[in-house]
Formats: sequence, C-alpha cells, structure tokens
Amino acid sequence: MTKIPNVSYTQLVQSKLPAGGVTIFSVMSRLAEDVGAINLGQGFPDFNCSPQLIDAVERHMREGHNQYAPMLGVYALREALARKIELLYGRHYDPATEMCVTSGATEGLFSTLTALVRPGDEVVLFQPAYDSYAPAIQLSGGTPVYVTLRRPDYCIDWDEVRRAITPRTRVILVNTPHNPTGMVLDQNDIRELERVLEHTDAFVVSDEVYEHIVFDGGRHESMARHPTIAERAVVISSFGKTYHTTGWKIGYCVAPRPLAAEVARVHQWVTYAVNTPIQSAYAEMVARDPMCTEVTSFYQAKRDLFLRLLQGSRFRPIACRGTFFQVVDYSDITDEHDAEFAIRLTKEHGVAAIPISPFLSGVEPGPVLRFCFAKRDETLERAAERLRKV
Repeated sequence: MTKIPNVSYTQLVQSKLPAGGVTIFSVMSRLAEDVGAINLGQGFPDFNCSPQLIDAVERHMREGHNQYAPMLGVYALREALARKIELLYGRHYDPATEMCVTSGATEGLFSTLTALVRPGDEVVLFQPAYDSYAPAIQLSGGTPVYVTLRRPDYCIDWDEVRRAITPRTRVILVNTPHNPTGMVLDQNDIRELERVLEHTDAFVVSDEVYEHIVFDGGRHESMARHPTIAERAVVISSFGKTYHTTGWKIGYCVAPRPLAAEVARVHQWVTYAVNTPIQSAYAEMVARDPMCTEVTSFYQAKRDLFLRLLQGSRFRPIACRGTFFQVVDYSDITDEHDAEFAIRLTKEHGVAAIPISPFLSGVEPGPVLRFCFAKRDETLERAAERLRKV
C-alpha cells in the first residue's frame, strides 16, 4: 500500500463492520455500575457455580493438566458429550470426528458461519436476533436476511420464511430457546422447517445454549433430535448457562463429519485450543449428570419468583418458555423508545434492563424490555421492589 501524503493511517482504515460499536450489554452494564443500579441487563448470574466444579478444576490444575488441549477438545469431554446427546436426543456423534470444543458458543458460531458462508451467500435468521450473528455473517461476505418474530408470542411466520428463501440461501440460523424473547421452537416449527429444507440445499446452524432451560414441562427440540435436519445441521451449545459459569467461555459444535471438519479447520486458526483443566472438569460434570434436570427446575423457580414479584407493577410480562430472560411490555408506563426508557429506568429507578432494539434490523421494537432473572432471590426482590414503583 502506497502512503498518501498528509493522510494518517487511521484515516486509511476501512472498517469491515462500520455499523458496529460497543455491544448493548457492555453499555448497560457500565451504566448500571456507574449509577449503582441493580443489573438485570446482561445475562450472567450473580451467584457462584457448584463448589464441586471449582474443586474439579483445581484438582486438574494440580494434576498437571495445564498445557494445550487437543485442537478438537479434551477427549473425555467429547466422549461425555456424545453420550449425553445420544441419551437426550437419540443421535450419536463420533467424538473423534464430529465434535469440536470452542471458546464459548460465540466462537463456535463464528467458526461455523465462517466455514459455511461465502461472499454473496444469504443467511436467513430470526429477529430479534442475538447480536453476534450478523457481524459473523457480514465478515464472511454474506448477507443477513431477517424474518421478524411478531409480538406478543414471538412465533415464526413460516410463510414469511418461505418468501425469504432464494437460490442464494446458504444457511438458516435458528436459536432455541430464543434469546432475547424466551420463545421455544415446538414440534410444529420443526415440521415447518423440514418442509422448508425440502426445497433448498441450505445448511442449518442451531444456537442451543439454553437447551436445559425450558419451562412448564416443555421439550427442547434440538436439531440433533430430527434426522432430516441433523444431517445438514451444526448444533452449537455451551456450558456457561447450564453450570452458571458464563465467564469460563467454553462451548462446542456437533455436526456430521464433513461439516464438523470444516468448522474445525476454521477453529484451529481462531483459538486452536480451549482451557484444558476446565474442559476436564466439565467432562466429569457431564458424565455424572447428562440430563441436567436440576438446572431446569432451578431456573423455573427463578422465573416464577420474578413473575410473582412483578405483580402490582405496570410492567406486563410476555410469556417466557425458556432461557433465563423475561421480556416485559411497558406500554402502560410510557411511550418512550425502548433504549431511552432503559437508560432512564437505570438512572432514575436503579434497575438496568436490555432494550430489544439492538437485536433488530429495520423494524421498531415496540414497548418491550428484557430482564435477566438469573440472580439471587434477594437481588430479584430488591429489583422488583423498585420496578413496582415505576
């Protein structure tokens, strides 16, 4: 590159993500910290993980498991995951060739989309959409094609999905249970997706990090459960939500061998390997309790408590069928835009929430905010006391 006289190099930078900025999670968490608000915004627990898990990590460190893990992940963890997935969803993935441990689900998504999406490709995704999806698509030269989930139940209009499919559709990206809305795909959605896939060669990328947090007796419809989808799907999950360890950032991808190989080819140049002693500790936890049933009941109790605590407020909860997020309608309070109201709620009432607008492209969010109820009971009680006064 020839230097242009009197022009700084910072002026020559052409951003690959010109619309990107600091994530809304960082913005709201920083604001909550600055004003001393209760943070029900960013999705992380304010309680600790299992002492047994911490002890297991320490033990593996002391036993010398502190060097690079295999690129695909600690084999004991991949074996445990293969048994778990087969037990829960009835599909066997070869731990040697059909699985890759990643630096969180976010890296798993990035590596998968980088592996599959080519310049000019289109990726159908459902909005509100988690904010890491579109940048990963765009960095590979792809185009996000949005199908909007409609309030109040945030269900999928499958006729709209069919209209969104073109010869350039490379990937259909699904997220169930869905962040930020708490929507969960059901068997009818699966049948509709199977019908859509009959008429396209598209792959499916499925973000299932909340797989164990499904409420009211519902069943998680993993793409691994359904053979005609699974044969062209990369299923991505993680341990952070299940084990209350979001800061450890370890996830995994499973897929048929040809797809898994492509994901691994990208993964090796992104992070190569993931924290060894933590992988080994997770392997023990997964092998001990693959069903993770206590997590489901634990978070359902949190959701139910938060809903009870909101009674008497002017916030109207929208049905939450999964995840640890509760979306509320605030139209009885104000007609402010969601981002403006979220900031005012944090500053004036001392409770931070996440607006829905950063999860959307080209459509208005409506009067809704997202609260995280993965908090100690006393945190939820203090926050709800403030919310009831709004």
